[in-house]
Amino acid sequence: MVIASIDIQDGKVVQLRQGDELVLQRDNPLELAEEFDRYGEVAVIDLDAAMGKGSNLEMIKPLLRKAECRVGGGIRTPEQAKELVSLGARKIIVGSTAFRDDDEFGVNIKFLGEMSKTIGRERLIAAVDARYGEIVIDGWKTPTGIDLIEAAKAVEPYVSELLFTCVEREGTMTGVELDPARRLREAVSCQITVAGGVSTLGEITDLAVLGCDVQLGMALYTGKISLADAFIASLDWNKGDGLLPLIVQSPDGQVLMTGFTDAEALAETFKRGNVCFHSRSRNKLWMKGETSGNTLKLIRLRADCDRDALLATAQPAGHVCHTGAWSCFAADRNYTWELLQDIIDERLRNPAPGSYTATLDDELVREKVMEEAKELCEAAARDEVVWEAADLIYFATVLISRAGVSVREILDELDRRHKK
Repeated sequence: MVIASIDIQDGKVVQLRQGDELVLQRDNPLELAEEFDRYGEVAVIDLDAAMGKGSNLEMIKPLLRKAECRVGGGIRTPEQAKELVSLGARKIIVGSTAFRDDDEFGVNIKFLGEMSKTIGRERLIAAVDARYGEIVIDGWKTPTGIDLIEAAKAVEPYVSELLFTCVEREGTMTGVELDPARRLREAVSCQITVAGGVSTLGEITDLAVLGCDVQLGMALYTGKISLADAFIASLDWNKGDGLLPLIVQSPDGQVLMTGFTDAEALAETFKRGNVCFHSRSRNKLWMKGETSGNTLKLIRLRADCDRDALLATAQPAGHVCHTGAWSCFAADRNYTWELLQDIIDERLRNPAPGSYTATLDDELVREKVMEEAKELCEAAARDEVVWEAADLIYFATVLISRAGVSVREILDELDRRHKK
């Protein structure tokens, strides 16, 4: 997996050389998050919070629902971590606090244990930032005397992943240090992401062969490496004669179709923004919908844990199957809350003669919501509850649609409450 980094300082997206010298600055974090999410998780790092100089939390919050984010920088309590997870963070990165007030081998076992218990080991990443094999903290300013490999072994029981930054190479684009990455890989069994100095696609492939993911910063922002090329280079093409299985799902998770892709088709997928396959029967590149118009607009691509199978999330334009069915696995689209809103939105945008939905102005729809809520509360029999609940959900969806609120926003809020 390739992870793009969004480092935030003083309300700006920045890239620093050696964690100190400002090299470049951007002010479009939402656009970056949306673009980077197409290729993998996004690492969002609050540099000010990491250095105890403030917080960029308000700037970070909207990114957590825009992309699949792992968040780090100044996260010092389980409560902070839990709040970020509730806001949409997929994973939490902890660094300096894990190596302060140590309990064992220079590692704060009590802190890691509390974090792991609160948000789950599967969501916790330990940043093992090292300069010449020694863990450094406080924005890489403070040496700890803790050996990288010993630290990794000590934190592994509490985390699902290590983020290893080779500090002496960070921001320099002078090449990655493969030897410490190799020693780390031999020492622990959890996932490892490597950062610092990566400057070529060959290095990304070398890290993938070791079984390590890569986090890109300077090489990405300066244009030396593109995320599309990096994603392709990180995959295991040695299986299946250069072909990998590609499963496509809709935004609401319904499986649409499956096929195969090669490096050429994958590059065209990123270039065109529509999912392309390698046709085995014709032995050539094939873009779904090229002649019919029933394309699959790419939202994001993800590789599986072995990097030898791909999952694309895409928005279909019409039916997917050549038989005219919604998908190659089902005749119709699953009826979901999202589908209900899609139908309502269409009828509000393009009202047809006789459309009841189109007659529901703001005043009337609010009256109907209150009326149906009362009837649901008064329903006694099971069938009545089902009927009245369906009425209430329909009118409530019309109301939020007229207000410009998406079903996804409601579900995100429920998810936030669930994780509080």
